[in-house]
Amino acid sequence: MGFFTSVAAIAAPMFLIASPILSYADQAISMHRVKSSAGFSLDIPLIMLVASMFRIFYYPGAKYDFALFIQSGVNVVIQLILLKIALDHRPAPSSKGGEAALPFVGSQDGLSRFRRPYNFWQWRSPKPYWQFLLYTFIVLTALELLLAPFDSIYSTYSVLIGYIGLSVEATLPLPQLYANAQSKSCKGFRFSVLASWLVGDAMKMLWFFTATSEIPLAFKLCGIFQAFCDALIGVQYVMYGNQGPTIKPQQEWTRPSTSSASVGWQTPVGRRTPIGEKSY
Repeated sequence: MGFFTSVAAIAAPMFLIASPILSYADQAISMHRVKSSAGFSLDIPLIMLVASMFRIFYYPGAKYDFALFIQSGVNVVIQLILLKIALDHRPAPSSKGGEAALPFVGSQDGLSRFRRPYNFWQWRSPKPYWQFLLYTFIVLTALELLLAPFDSIYSTYSVLIGYIGLSVEATLPLPQLYANAQSKSCKGFRFSVLASWLVGDAMKMLWFFTATSEIPLAFKLCGIFQAFCDALIGVQYVMYGNQGPTIKPQQEWTRPSTSSASVGWQTPVGRRTPIGEKSY
């Protein structure tokens, strides 16, 4: 056990620092190459950017392991690049891929429709995405400068933003779980991302519970929840594969036989008329 602990103490921090690049570089290259972000949930950059910013501002009060702090900084850079590529190559909402790129928006054939207040993080223009991230950073910076001189208040504030940030990060797999379940497909979600998540979870669990450096309880609790959700996505990948969603073939127009009394083309009974797309 001592050997594995020693290996984890060296390998896990290095892997965690590199994990944002290992996890999302292939996804970013793939979207840029095919000029489409269909199947990729835009909530992933949202969750990781907000969580990473909160973790960065959590560090001065918690003084957790420095490798986790570096990982947060690397994550911010990678997720900003990923968000830019995803927005540049986002399919139009009228296309099938467009629905996949807009998480939690019910498709025409979906069983449920979820409308976020003010269409949060479902805007058609890229500008509100960057404005939201900038305002979040400004607010966190202002609170840090205002509360840091007051030790009693700041300690509580630091723990609070730590738990908020890590709880947000723990929800990372949920949008992808939902999108996969709705479409019965994992198309657009790279296997390399899933593999890096699962390997990262294994490394984190081993390191978190064997490390001699400071690892707050919040990291451990949220890590366990995230590992469970990642495992469920792994099950979905096995069940659905990386094929596109199954689309029921439309019934063709049929011409009546010459013996029929009616003349012309006949519409099949029960055919649905298309539902208009919403514009955001």
